[in-house]
Amino acid sequence: MLEEVERWLADRSWSAADRPLDQLLDRKRAAGTTVSVVLPALDEEATVGAIVEVIRRELMEGLPVPLVDELIVIDSDSSDATAEVAAKAGAQVVHRDEILPRIPALPGKGDVLWRSLLAATGDVLCFVDADLRDFSAAFVSGIVGPLLTEPDVQFVKAMYDRPLGDAPGQGGRVTELVARPLLNLHWPQLAGFVQPLGGEYAVRRSLLERLPFPVGYGVELGLLVDALHTVGLDALAQVDVGVRLHRHQDGQALGRMAAAIYRTAQLRLSRGHLVRPELTQFERGPDGFVPHTYPVDTEERPPMLGIREYALRGAA
Repeated sequence: MLEEVERWLADRSWSAADRPLDQLLDRKRAAGTTVSVVLPALDEEATVGAIVEVIRRELMEGLPVPLVDELIVIDSDSSDATAEVAAKAGAQVVHRDEILPRIPALPGKGDVLWRSLLAATGDVLCFVDADLRDFSAAFVSGIVGPLLTEPDVQFVKAMYDRPLGDAPGQGGRVTELVARPLLNLHWPQLAGFVQPLGGEYAVRRSLLERLPFPVGYGVELGLLVDALHTVGLDALAQVDVGVRLHRHQDGQALGRMAAAIYRTAQLRLSRGHLVRPELTQFERGPDGFVPHTYPVDTEERPPMLGIREYALRGAA
């Protein structure tokens, strides 16, 4: 590991317990910083309501000043009752197609996160996946905390244990097999991130609006790499928030995720084009193995600063 990364691990890796809520509220009140929490959600009716309830109860209601000013669930065209459950729990619910309708939506989490810059108003945006179980408010307060107490920090990732069933620490298979090798080989300054692909991170708007967003699974790696190049390693940090329990994907879905992440890395290494932006996988059928070919996400949304609707909102 680079000496720079060893120093960064000592200086920029914290625990959620390092910053008690009272301290964060005092800093937030003094600075006047506003915080938006955004949950991208696709068919998450089983979990999204409980997450919203915890955030409202522990970080918004009954406090001298709320840590979270705005809680938005962006529905990615769910086929279940995700939107209704989230609204009943107290979230502001926005359908992805209502945001920037001039630009047709593309399937993928990254597209939703990009659009959230127009839907949310906070100085800090905190992203939380909507499939988490046994959710703790520390997932939010932990990663927002450094942005309220450390003026030089601009991007904070959550780190946590990821059990797979009853096996501790066996989750995050795409991280270990694809993302971590890519980062260590090509962006060794990022080798200290425990969960580089984690969906829980908080970022200053002033940085997010300057970054391109891969529309699909590559969004987390893309944002992290581009943030490194834009503001440098010392502006990045990570916070231990405990254990992350969530729905796990099957092996083929993980393969598609891995392909999108590799493509995101490849684009940043060469800024060229994939010769074949497709991935073929196999399933056994009655007569043998059947190939299924899927497109690899190749679209990226430009930095939000270049979108006229975003500029007009700021001018207003």
